[in-house]
Amino acid sequence: MRKNRNELSTGKYWLWLLSTALLWTLGACRHNTTRTDIPQLVKVAQVEGYSEGRTATYPGKIQAASSVKLAFRVAGPIRKVYVSEGQAVKKGQILAELDPRDYQIQFNATQAEYTQVKGEADRIIELYQRGSVSVNDYDKAVAARKRVTALYNAHRNALNDTRLKAPFDGYIQSKYFSAPEIVDQGTPVIAMINDDYFEVEANIPSRDFIHREDFATFYAVADACPDSILSLELLDITPAANYNQLFTARFRLKRNAVLAPGMSVAVTIGFKPLAEALGMVPVSALFQREGSSFVWLYDSRQETIERVPVEIQRLTKDGAAIVKSSLKEGQTVIAAGVNDLKEGQKVKLLPPIPASNVGGLL
Repeated sequence: MRKNRNELSTGKYWLWLLSTALLWTLGACRHNTTRTDIPQLVKVAQVEGYSEGRTATYPGKIQAASSVKLAFRVAGPIRKVYVSEGQAVKKGQILAELDPRDYQIQFNATQAEYTQVKGEADRIIELYQRGSVSVNDYDKAVAARKRVTALYNAHRNALNDTRLKAPFDGYIQSKYFSAPEIVDQGTPVIAMINDDYFEVEANIPSRDFIHREDFATFYAVADACPDSILSLELLDITPAANYNQLFTARFRLKRNAVLAPGMSVAVTIGFKPLAEALGMVPVSALFQREGSSFVWLYDSRQETIERVPVEIQRLTKDGAAIVKSSLKEGQTVIAAGVNDLKEGQKVKLLPPIPASNVGGLL
């Protein structure tokens, strides 16, 4: 019985000894084995330059042109109003006239003085060129001619301003005065509507309103003629937002036979190009770390990657991101699987798909 127990103890000892030796051998082998890093296959894309100004499109509506209030540049009694409400008029047509008596007398007196002073000044200037008069006399003559010329032009313009002319083709909407009422300078006398133009209104969000100084181009596309680009001219933008926090912009649109008030249009505003150089990368190249955006820049010499911070400006409909960063046009960035990569990691570029392998199925 004792013999069996001794044999059992001896067997356990040898089993323990063999197990220990085996574990030590495995540990030594593992310690001496050299670790091999297998580069990860990655998909890449090229950084594209971006300097083109962006555009924004808003819904708009065609409206009848608003009236323009016309006034005399000088004051006086109205001599006659030549038009009636609803009448069509042409550009340059006389609409109303003030009594020009006082302005005519003033101009006649100035014209006589102008003729005299200019003649004398011209003679002194000619004598000075011959060396016959002093520099002092020459300077006085030049100053006198400038003074009387300015006065002559001012009084001539005042006389011409006693006639109110149509600034464009259109029709008369309202008359506010008639003869022989006296009106002050700048007081509206006639309201006129431009017959050549419509107005277009569009509401602009605050994010674009604050960049209104960068507005560069304006055009519209109407539902009634979707294949035509309609040029717009910006008239004004309301300085206060409405209850929807939008700012109303008014544009002038040239009339044509197809358009009519009430029609819907899409208004597009083009912005000036940004001063700083921007880059364009695929959206899939972006990843977030510690609340900031980054891309992986590929180093072709070392076949490693480097994390580069970027500031996202906006995203495009084509799946690209416009970014501000230190990236240069033509550099290579990782375009897929960016969240699983690490700084300085070895990578291997995926080989391009042959043109014959349509869809990458082979």
